[in-house]
Amino acid sequence: MALLRMRNAQGANATEIEKKIKRGNALRQGSAWRGSRWLVALLLVVLSVCVAAMWLYVTSLDSDVTETLVGQGELVTPQPRVYAVQCSEDYENYKRYPGCTPVKCGRAVTDGVVTREEAQVLRRLAERGMALAGSEGGASILDLHSGALSMGKQFVNIYRYFGDEIRDVFTQEDFQLYRNVRGRIQAVIAETFGLDPTLMYLTKPTFFSRINSTAAKTQHDEYWHPHIDKVTYGSFDYTSLLYLSDYGTDFTGGRFIFMDQNDNRTVEPRAGRVSFFSSGTENLHRVEKVTWGTRYAITVSFTCDPAHAIADPAIPGGTHG
Repeated sequence: MALLRMRNAQGANATEIEKKIKRGNALRQGSAWRGSRWLVALLLVVLSVCVAAMWLYVTSLDSDVTETLVGQGELVTPQPRVYAVQCSEDYENYKRYPGCTPVKCGRAVTDGVVTREEAQVLRRLAERGMALAGSEGGASILDLHSGALSMGKQFVNIYRYFGDEIRDVFTQEDFQLYRNVRGRIQAVIAETFGLDPTLMYLTKPTFFSRINSTAAKTQHDEYWHPHIDKVTYGSFDYTSLLYLSDYGTDFTGGRFIFMDQNDNRTVEPRAGRVSFFSSGTENLHRVEKVTWGTRYAITVSFTCDPAHAIADPAIPGGTHG
């Protein structure tokens, strides 16, 4: 009987011990779950902060842009998309040329003047020319009119430097296409702003540009500063840019930004796209820093003053035929 009571007591104790063990395990599991929940919550908070910081960083990159005038994926054809702006008083400080001096000012974009295939040919022309030298910084230029080409931290005249060998780099067909494209750009600017195209003259600097993300080495590499073409160059009355590569595919950054009083408006480059505008203070602008890839474009400039006119480029010793 005593042995039975002992066994019953041991059984009761064993049952109680088992219950305590189960309660202990449950408490530990609960504690571990609460700890893991706190860990998960902490990780979620950290992730949220990181996402918010990244969002703020990305939006800060675009903080200067409040409106996209024309996106890369849009196709503006056959008529240009025109944005009128009030002419500045700049033109009052210069001699006026009726039929050319801006009376109606603004900015416009068209994809209907130069084909993407023509842009590709001109880009290859630029690539061949700039392969001869190039800037040590992020911006290189090639001026077919004067022969100026970025070389290290200086410029070289490719026509003098390479002599007759330059004919192995460029062809008469290249230059003929360049002249044809210039003529079409001149015509669309005249039509858009109500000008007499025969009273518009090509002026310098008119050049190819190649921009990448390499750090600037000289002042010539610092292409991103805001400026006014009429103030910077004096002779400019109308500025145009022909893009030879695509924003978002060939490069990032590098958008063209018009800096207005209350808003900044951008044009996203697209191969074959022509952006043009009156060159006065009404069109203060800059180019974003290129953050990846390579951006190719041609700046083609026009003046109303025949004293500042330049001729179409031609290969030395060649003809315009």
